[in-house]
Amino acid sequence: MNYIIFGGTFDPIHNGHLRIASFAAKKFSAKVIFVPNKSPRWKEASSDIIHRTKMLFLALKDADFKFEISTFEVDKDDEINYSIDTVKHFKELYPNDDLYFLIGADQVNQFDKWKDAVEISKLVRIIFSNRPDIKLNEDNIAKFNMTSLEFYDSGDVSSSDIRELKSLDLIDSVREYIEDNELYYITKIAKYVTPQRLAHSIQVARLSYKIAKINNLENPDRYYIAAILHDVGKTSKCDKEDAIKFMQEHYPEYVDLPKFAYHQFIGEYIAKTDFGIKDKEILDAIKFHCTGNANMSKIAMVVYASDKIEPTRQFDSTWLINSCLKDYYQGFIDTLVDNKKYLLGHAKDITNKLTDACFKQYIGE
Repeated sequence: MNYIIFGGTFDPIHNGHLRIASFAAKKFSAKVIFVPNKSPRWKEASSDIIHRTKMLFLALKDADFKFEISTFEVDKDDEINYSIDTVKHFKELYPNDDLYFLIGADQVNQFDKWKDAVEISKLVRIIFSNRPDIKLNEDNIAKFNMTSLEFYDSGDVSSSDIRELKSLDLIDSVREYIEDNELYYITKIAKYVTPQRLAHSIQVARLSYKIAKINNLENPDRYYIAAILHDVGKTSKCDKEDAIKFMQEHYPEYVDLPKFAYHQFIGEYIAKTDFGIKDKEILDAIKFHCTGNANMSKIAMVVYASDKIEPTRQFDSTWLINSCLKDYYQGFIDTLVDNKKYLLGHAKDITNKLTDACFKQYIGE
């Protein structure tokens, strides 16, 4: 039997890890053993080892390949985990089997600094995943007899991208775990909004993502990112007087809008400046999620509808949700009509240039 030891912080585990592991398992006809690091030497983990291990189990639960998880390093009391100890452990477990040790391209370049690096290279065959953005240290590759996977399709994703909400290329159950336990980007969003508003934002994000996936819309991650940030402008730190000053400085063309709409512009600004969002369609979806606007993108339509009909709203929105799932555009139109009816029925003032333009273009009113 061949075994591949795949160690890492997995902070969090993402689909890039799974694609690499699947390719390696197939190429070397081996079983991959994931070994989460409790106390990595080269970096400090952002989340607790308990969270990271639970996410790892969730990610591997329904994997195509038969993977295993070893808590060898997790169960140790050492302040720092050294790979040489892990390698020796598996060498004792499988003395008559071929062992491989999978590392990332970034570790190739500093492998000579690892504790007992030469001994590791004698006990196991070191294989590494490729990264087009990293120039490899050929001396290390030769010295430690390393072998490239020759795999270039792991995707443009990293754990830091997930933590910073630049990518969501991970298993849905892991994403939901991040939400439920307020890890990474959720922790940051929680600093801006109340717990109730955060719960609403998560529901809007989940529904937007689901609508995008079922409708086969390109890159559902973008829908999720826009939705999870859509209400970040409803910060408790921004009272009405501050909001007016903010609008006068940053969005003077929209100062004449009703005050309830200000948070969508504040939200777009926060998304740009504090979360580093540069995608114009994501920003516009946040910017007009409350009022709507003319010429809305697919993302803007889905986020607008999801915000109005997410399942924890105080009315039965089942038929509108089903309409969006069947056809995102018709669902958006149905939501517009229903929302206008609701607002007028409750004597709400809906007369403003953005909402007027939205209703006129999409429902002819």
